[in-house]
This record gives sequence, C-alpha cells and structure tokens, in this order.
Amino acid sequence: MWFAPPKEIPTRILTRVPDRFRRLQRTEWADANRSGEPVDCFLEGPCYDAQGRLHVVDIPYGRIFRIEGDDWTLVAEYPGWPNGLKVQPDGRLIAADYRNGLVRIDPATGATGVVLQTVMSESFKGLNDLTLHRDGSILFTDQGQTGLQDPTGRVWRLHADGRIDRLIATGPSPNGLVLNTAQTHLYVAMTRSCEVWRFLLRPDAVVAKAQCFARVPAGLVGPDGLAMDGADRLYISNPGHGCIWIVDPHGVPLYRVQSCAGRMTTNCALTPDERHLVITESETGTILIAEVPRP
Repeated sequence: MWFAPPKEIPTRILTRVPDRFRRLQRTEWADANRSGEPVDCFLEGPCYDAQGRLHVVDIPYGRIFRIEGDDWTLVAEYPGWPNGLKVQPDGRLIAADYRNGLVRIDPATGATGVVLQTVMSESFKGLNDLTLHRDGSILFTDQGQTGLQDPTGRVWRLHADGRIDRLIATGPSPNGLVLNTAQTHLYVAMTRSCEVWRFLLRPDAVVAKAQCFARVPAGLVGPDGLAMDGADRLYISNPGHGCIWIVDPHGVPLYRVQSCAGRMTTNCALTPDERHLVITESETGTILIAEVPRP
C-alpha cells in the first residue's frame, strides 16, 4: 500500500426485499451468472427521484421497485434484465438492460419502451450501467461477457439529437460509470482488471490518454457500481470484498464502508443531501445505509 489504510465506516440495514416479492427460482439469468443456483432476487441500480424516493432494479425478474421507508412498490415488471437505472429530468426512468439495450420506464404506469437496441443494426454485447450528462446525453457501458480474456467491452454516448459515439472499445468488462461534478471527465469501473479508468469527455468521439485512476484489491469480483459526491470523492462498489471504497479526487483511498449483511455490494448511491450512502447488497436482497463523513 502506498497510502495509509482507509478508515472503516460501518453500515446498518435500511430495508430488505419483502418476502412477498421474493421468487426462489432457477432462471436463464441465474444459469449464466450464478451457475444455475436459484436466486430470489438480485438488486442493482439504486437512484433517487426528485421526491427523494429510492428506486432499485431486480435484474433476473425484470422488476423496478420504489422504496419509501419499509414500503416497497412494484413500479414495473417486463421481460428484460435491467441493471443500471437513472431518473431523467422529466421524471421518467431509464435503464441499461442487458437484453434490450436502453429502456425507458414510465413510473406512473409501468409502461416500457426501447430507446436504443442496436447501433448500425448490430446488437450490443449486453448493457450494464448508465449515467446522465446535463447536456442531455446518456453514457452507458456495454459489458457483455468481456474480461481479461476478451478486453472488447465498450463505452457509448448517445447524444440528445440521436448521434452516438463509441468512446471505448477495449474495456476488460466495463461496468459502473459516473461523471465528476464538472461533468468534464468520465470514470468507468473495469470489473475484471480491478481498475477504475478516467478520461476526458470531448465534444467529438476522440478519447486520448485514458488513465487508471484507482485500483481495488484483486479477488473474486472487481469494482462494480460507482457514485460521486459534490466534493469529487469517488465511491467504488466492490462485491469481491463486501465493501465500498471511498477515494479522494486524486485517487487516494480514504474510507472503507463495510457490509454488515452479505458480500455482494453491487452498487451504491448518495442520498439527496449526501449525508448517507445507500448500498444494494444483492446476495441477501438488502439495502444498507452508512453515514458519510463530510469532506
């Protein structure tokens, strides 16, 4: 280690998937991702709407949930594998769906519609996560089954006018992604190489000098979902070690947020006031919460 050990931050259970929504079944998703072991849910994509309500996805069952306290509401259910989730300025949800590409969801009716499923008639490898730029563009990762054996994962940008840029085509499993507060640079978790890449966003599709900004310890699973606070501290979900790493704007590790329930800390999001971090622990279908030290 080049730096002092990160300080430990504890978590507690905020809420969990109610039993009425759990389905312990063997699914096609479980066959591909859990060696055929039945799973009753698999949470991802936490995000807040303008009313401060938390939303998450349940990947294998194509479900979107809204959470208010301990009250879980099924917003939508459709034949897909939604992973990343964000709330657009008009209040509608948009998901990075492994099967269907970019999918828009009306939270009032649960109706879904495909935004982008192909590029030049070619299908995606399998979308994972997305983030929204204030210029109206959508940045998203195309992970598929890429990894060190096949470093061809992609990062795309869909402009508001419909133009699309392929920003990265050599990623070893691009997963979570997030913008800095100035929205000039993009950070992308490369799961299988245990790295987070950082690069400048230009008006055109030219990417140069992509940098390894941070690394997490090697293990069974590398970095997953990412978050960024107003002080440009990066939050790195690391299900391989059951924690969230918090690093400063220079890549120096500051804190380790340790799960109190299961190791599968797949993604995280800051509460609207940025005083707490919520974490999807997918193994147990639990939402964890931790108090975040002020910058």
